[in-house]
Amino acid sequence: MIDFKINTERCIQCGLCSQECPMMIINGKTEYPEIKEGKEGQCIRCQHCLAVCPTAALSILGKNPDQSEPVTNELPTPEEMGRLIKTRRSIRKFKPEELAPELIHELVETTAFAPTGHNKNAVLLSVVDNKSDLAKLRTLVYDSIKQAQDEGRLPASQAVLFNLQRLWASKQIDVLFRDAPHLLIASAPKSITTPLIDSSIALSYFELLANSNGIGTLWNGMVKWVIDEINPALARQIGIPEDHVIASVIVFGKPAVKYARAVQSEGLNLNRISF
Repeated sequence: MIDFKINTERCIQCGLCSQECPMMIINGKTEYPEIKEGKEGQCIRCQHCLAVCPTAALSILGKNPDQSEPVTNELPTPEEMGRLIKTRRSIRKFKPEELAPELIHELVETTAFAPTGHNKNAVLLSVVDNKSDLAKLRTLVYDSIKQAQDEGRLPASQAVLFNLQRLWASKQIDVLFRDAPHLLIASAPKSITTPLIDSSIALSYFELLANSNGIGTLWNGMVKWVIDEINPALARQIGIPEDHVIASVIVFGKPAVKYARAVQSEGLNLNRISF
């Protein structure tokens, strides 16, 4: 059931919901909009009908339109968005203090609005929101590397990980996590159509949102190596379901370095399609 409802006191019979429905299952020719007979199962749960209704007269999937964020003209300008993208830097030096838990929750809650294939919204965001738990995860990761090396399971292509483990063990220099106070992992069920794409989009949204709040981020492929290939049991230990695939890992926190300008692009690789 998609629970399609019309508030007849609000509906102005403009027909926008039926015109906007990508599956064309809303009948706009009746007195008030309704789902065409036998077509309810074709709904893709995009909520476009709810979003386009100018009077908040339409509810679907149990959603209250009055609780949706209104669209206003208070959006970043193209220049501001361009500057954010161009000046984004991977941060490898972080301040030791934690971010406020409320801010972290707001960031991941907003990230959940990122688009997903078939509107599945199946991306799981696993977050470490405090330094104590991050320290425990760090220990598990470095211990996993050492155990793999001791057992001869560390492939030559990942030998750098053992060097980093020894550096941490001998000098407490943390190259893997860069002493960041927080971490975010995006994963999704293998059974959906686009688990890696959906999860990567979510992390990209998170990164730009975090940067707009002055928070530094670093995509961390080496930690993903450890969880994916060296100690898969670690994923279960931190609560990632067995049927999930991990897209990537991001560490984040207050940056301890301030960049003065953007880098200069090496050039656009463009294929202009024409027939």
